[in-house]
Amino acid sequence: MAARHALYILIAVASAAAAWWHGIAWARDGGNLLLLPTFFLDAYRSGSAAAFLTIDILAVWLVFMIWVVPDAVRVGLGARKGWLYFALSFVGTCFAFPLYLVARERHLAKASAAG
Repeated sequence: MAARHALYILIAVASAAAAWWHGIAWARDGGNLLLLPTFFLDAYRSGSAAAFLTIDILAVWLVFMIWVVPDAVRVGLGARKGWLYFALSFVGTCFAFPLYLVARERHLAKASAAG
């Protein structure tokens, strides 16, 4: 499990860095990262592949934001941790989701070992 967790963390950090590299370039070109609808509309209008990926990640992000807090409460991590990962998803779903999975799996393993 430790190797998988390390891989998840590596993917989270690498993908966030790669995504933000492009986000910062977009902002340098006049975009405003605080206006998320504009960001996604610009991506959507860039072409069919970009539109596909924009819709795909928006759906995943929406599901993650709906799921993460109740799941964190359900597995015993607590609402506060759930809201932390909800907030981290604004850095990137590619960042928050793998980190949440690591925290969730570690918590469940610890709870299973204790019980």
